[in-house]
Amino acid sequence: MHSPEPHPVDLPLPLLPAPERAAPRADAAHNRRKILDAAARIVAEQGPDALTMNAVARASGTGVGTVYRRFGDASQLFSALLDEREQQFQEAFMAGPPPLGPGAPPGERLRAFLHALADRVVEQRALLLAGENASPIGRYHHHSYLARHTHLTLLVRGLRPTTDAPLLAHLLLAPFAPSLITHLTRERGQTPEQIKECVDALVDGVLGD
Repeated sequence: MHSPEPHPVDLPLPLLPAPERAAPRADAAHNRRKILDAAARIVAEQGPDALTMNAVARASGTGVGTVYRRFGDASQLFSALLDEREQQFQEAFMAGPPPLGPGAPPGERLRAFLHALADRVVEQRALLLAGENASPIGRYHHHSYLARHTHLTLLVRGLRPTTDAPLLAHLLLAPFAPSLITHLTRERGQTPEQIKECVDALVDGVLGD
């Protein structure tokens, strides 16, 4: 029997490009994991300014020379941390189980994506806020933003074919700026659940009838 063609929103998108390198040895991979986990804890607990190579070495129980050999300097370590978290997120919405991943109707995927994005920005706001502050305008040209925008554009196009899907995708992403989420959660005391309730109102407006 002829298999139905996949819906456009189920077509695979390119994942965050991984740097080309030989497969690391088990001990090297283990050290990399320890270093990245320690770096993530430092940023979450103390802020990005506390991310130094010496601090990461102490927190990870790894020699500072190993940290330098693996990542070069603190800025490269920070970039590696951002890229790793983003790749995990992209894999979830591009190839993970539905409704976030392929296999669910566009409306369900849209809602699941925005909920997952809200959770990610809240949980990793210190890391993402530092990245936003480093390049407030340039972030719209970053591969992570472009991947999210492309994904949302396809979903919106499947729901509202006559709408300017790229523009609506930008507007749906706008509330998830790390600076706004930080303001809402830290200064206004909004919970992730409250944020997602309002996200649902946005989605309901897109879905219409």
